[in-house]
Amino acid sequence: MATFSYTAKSPEGKAVSGNVTATDKDAATSLLIKKGYTPIVVKIVKEKKGLSTDIHFGEPKVKLKDRVIFTRQMATMVNAGVPLVKTLTTLSDQTESKGLKAIMPTVVKRVESGETLAAALSDHPKVFNDIYLNMVRAGEAGGILDEILDRLAVQQEKQAEMRGKLKSAATYPAVILTITFVAFYFLMVSVVPKIGKIIVDIAGPDYETPIYTKAMLAISDVLQNDGLKIIGFGIVFFFAFRKFKSTTKGKRIWDSFLLRIPVVNKIITKVALSQFARTFSALSAAGVSVLDALDVTANAINNSIISGEIKKASTAIKNGKPLSEPFANSKIFPPILSQMIAVGEETGELESILNKLAEFYEQEVDEVSSSLTSILEPIMIVILGGIIGVIAISVFGPISSLTQQI
Repeated sequence: MATFSYTAKSPEGKAVSGNVTATDKDAATSLLIKKGYTPIVVKIVKEKKGLSTDIHFGEPKVKLKDRVIFTRQMATMVNAGVPLVKTLTTLSDQTESKGLKAIMPTVVKRVESGETLAAALSDHPKVFNDIYLNMVRAGEAGGILDEILDRLAVQQEKQAEMRGKLKSAATYPAVILTITFVAFYFLMVSVVPKIGKIIVDIAGPDYETPIYTKAMLAISDVLQNDGLKIIGFGIVFFFAFRKFKSTTKGKRIWDSFLLRIPVVNKIITKVALSQFARTFSALSAAGVSVLDALDVTANAINNSIISGEIKKASTAIKNGKPLSEPFANSKIFPPILSQMIAVGEETGELESILNKLAEFYEQEVDEVSSSLTSILEPIMIVILGGIIGVIAISVFGPISSLTQQI
């Protein structure tokens, strides 16, 4: 993105000037024309060398919950007739999000200078993604910004709700696994070596310990001598894996692997279907073209394999195919999706049908995640108890046997 200064005639015929942010000069000119201005001079603003008060290190982070509140409040104020600049200023002052407080003054300045809200928000892609920007842009172009913001708030609320349910379902197994690892490491490093010494002291060095006790003592010895190296290797492997997963090839391999895991593949597919249906519906209702809506929705899907299927559908539609056909031939999307889209196209109720489909899959995700939690809970407890039980039998079994012999 770059900043362009302009001189233009307003719809009332007055000469106006200001700055606008766009990808290039043509885009800046188009933005001015959309606002009803007649551009006279449009030129790029050269940035001054040196430090600027607007420079910050890294994009500020904004939680999804804070963005939902911000969007809902903005929709309410705009719908009540509060001018946009006044709305943004008020929200900037009252927000509790440090990230929003950092970026909103710049957004307010740019809107005050005559830029569109979408253009002002576009400099913060990590906070306001393509879905957000496309819907705001469409709302401004159609003069229905308040309605679009309301739809956007609903879409984000549903996303936050689903993310919260999935996080809740994943938290319990993660906590139990962590406790299991810490307990195992502590027992193997602190308890098992001492009991192994007691066995040698009682029975003597020639005592033939059971095979499972030998294995446990060997693991304990490795963890004592090389435990920190193993943990260090694990940390290095973790970051190397994250780096590999951030590449296009790595992400595709990992996403493909996840879609082969039973239960996990169902959750991922249902989440993606729900996100696709609600996002595509919201973009279509905002007046975004089908192809643009598909491209934006594809980029919003976290799984690259499913995202690729949506991009294939976009290519097929460019070649003249109806929207439902490419989804009918997909190996990932279920037949119900193409059938519902076909009904929506025939009846002209595509937006409503996709919203119902999104609600259906959100409910499915909720049920699967709840059942998964209820299944994992006893399994994780059994695993934790089993590990501690095996350690106990391995070290206390020989002691009990020796005591009886004595």
